[in-house]
Amino acid sequence: MDNGAPSPLSSIMTFDTDIVIAGGGLNGTSLGLALASVGFDVTIVDPVPPDTRADRDFDGRGYALSIASQRVLKALGVWSDIAKDAQPILDIKVTDGRPGEGPSPLMLAFDHAEIEEGPMGYMVQDRNLRPALLAAVETAGIRQLNEMRVVEQTPDANGVSVMLDDGTALRARLLVGCDGKSSSVASRAGIKRTGWEYGQTALVCAIEHELPHDGTAHQFFMPSGPLAILPLTGNRASIVWTESTERGEEIQSLGDDDYLDILRPRFGDFLGDISLAGKRFRYPLGLSLAQSFVGPRVALVGDAAHAVHPIAGQGLNAGLKDVAALAEVLADAIRRGEDIGRDDVLARYRQWRRFDTATLALATDGFNRLFSNDNSFLRALRDLGLGAANALPGLRRGLIREAAGLTGDLPKLAKGQPL
Repeated sequence: MDNGAPSPLSSIMTFDTDIVIAGGGLNGTSLGLALASVGFDVTIVDPVPPDTRADRDFDGRGYALSIASQRVLKALGVWSDIAKDAQPILDIKVTDGRPGEGPSPLMLAFDHAEIEEGPMGYMVQDRNLRPALLAAVETAGIRQLNEMRVVEQTPDANGVSVMLDDGTALRARLLVGCDGKSSSVASRAGIKRTGWEYGQTALVCAIEHELPHDGTAHQFFMPSGPLAILPLTGNRASIVWTESTERGEEIQSLGDDDYLDILRPRFGDFLGDISLAGKRFRYPLGLSLAQSFVGPRVALVGDAAHAVHPIAGQGLNAGLKDVAALAEVLADAIRRGEDIGRDDVLARYRQWRRFDTATLALATDGFNRLFSNDNSFLRALRDLGLGAANALPGLRRGLIREAAGLTGDLPKLAKGQPL
């Protein structure tokens, strides 16, 4: 791509690659595509075998993508490959209640017709999204070093030297950590973390149901934690069900029939009879926020920067905003002839994303603490709050736009614009 800027590989005798991305998951591959689109030479180092990443068997795992995230994927040329398998989210209903008693009559209901952009988002299955990203990475000619991991990083004034666990040495301008909430890239950079465990476990599965869901997502708050019922294509839904850690382990250890016996009174009968579809998963829940999103020749993206409670389903959406923001900062820097790994360049990314992600972390933490209890006073307060918000069209519309990822200082990719 010739835009008059200095070539990222102008010092080819010095650098093996412009940018090393540690981690080849959804954020790592998305970032690789974004950076490659403006001419960066990118190397993705991923400890996971590629055939494991590209598994297309139905297992029920899905992601609630905001409009902003859908635009990022479209700008990266991936959306057309997964659109036919995506389920539009047309409505969202937020309620409070207890298992077996049904939801409170006071609820907060979001209707996609209240915004001009169309559906509030899309449910996309992991088995469709992940292989599409990997295929796009291969088509783009991005270097992938699979079944390897970064074990050493040594930054200096001009670049960063990276060592892999098989002894391979790489010299790059920048190292990006997309290696999860226990990021070794962040740890080696001396970046500390703030956070805590919630004493909760997310039970994740998919169910088939008799009646159509009409594209409606449900967030049902119970004393043990939220139950999210997220529509998939056909008469299926993805379930993210929160219990205490001890109780979650007990439920996960049960057979399918006993598991369903516990889920049914929480789920209700509004979609008719339900049955399990695909595998069952369990994930411990906690908050983990990096105290800085950048370090010497290092930037952090996704869970490596911020791992939050899934109460609002915003984990991947926040990660894709990181991808879009970092790619834009680096693209602008190289066009100015700047060193992309310099502290003042990386500070632009940190400043752009820090407030948004800190706000998300505080909001998800606060909502989980407010709703994950059976205090009668708080229950009444919650129900009144949901009902009051539902009765105010302006507030409700603002919340819809927030959930759709349409507020704040959006990067170009999140607006559907090329870098």
